[in-house]
Amino acid sequence: MRIGIMHQLRRYASLYGALCRISLVQEMMFKVNFSLWILVETLWFALQLAFMGVLYEHTDQIAGWTKWEVIALSGASQFLMQLVSITVMTNLTNLSELIRTGKLDFFLLLPVNTRFLISTRKFEAGNVFNALLGLAVLGYALSRLGVTPSVLQMAGFALLCAAGLVIHYSLMFLLAIIAFWTVRAQGIVWGYYNLFNIARLPDGAIPRGVFKAVFTFVLPMLLVSNVPVKLLTDRLHSPGEGVVLLLLALVCLAVSEWVWRRAMRQYTSASS
Repeated sequence: MRIGIMHQLRRYASLYGALCRISLVQEMMFKVNFSLWILVETLWFALQLAFMGVLYEHTDQIAGWTKWEVIALSGASQFLMQLVSITVMTNLTNLSELIRTGKLDFFLLLPVNTRFLISTRKFEAGNVFNALLGLAVLGYALSRLGVTPSVLQMAGFALLCAAGLVIHYSLMFLLAIIAFWTVRAQGIVWGYYNLFNIARLPDGAIPRGVFKAVFTFVLPMLLVSNVPVKLLTDRLHSPGEGVVLLLLALVCLAVSEWVWRRAMRQYTSASS
């Protein structure tokens, strides 16, 4: 059984590599558009950092977070946001069209997991630079803080970011699946994506109440972005938040798979 699992992992890794290469070739066919997209995203991130700089001209701390801690948070949030864009964003917004036009039938006939294929068939190479830029800003902010994360902390950061990616993917996938009942759901998925700006805020800056509870546990923007940075900057005083993040990733993935299976049972081709 173990050999079979490893074979499947290698098979899907090879398939994903092929999809990435095809996407890169397609992107390079429109080099100007590729370059402009990188430029626009870079300028938007620069404006976010400039805003933080202006804000800290008038105060030393926000909810106990210093300027460079918040910039580290912005860098980590940028990294995670761009990871979502690179891997699944375009694919999930296109699910509505696959359902509406009946093109989903083609994916159902292929000898691979349908969910995997519709979630990964497009790789947004243009966002790779901006993801690396987020990591560079995070690294620079940590150096200004005089913080040198240990190997264990960096491994934990990678694990928590992976959990955050799973959470965002699962929730966006759930929103995209609504298209099985409403035909179109692109706007809902984009609406979720636009909420990523909340992730740049320190969780301590949000007063306790319904808003904070929703964006910590229901749409966990604050939890996903804050916990990895807290780990790197020694602000994570107990493993509780990290454990919650990992458990939430498993729950979100399981729920999205359950809803997906229910949606597929009632799917009728639009082309038939």
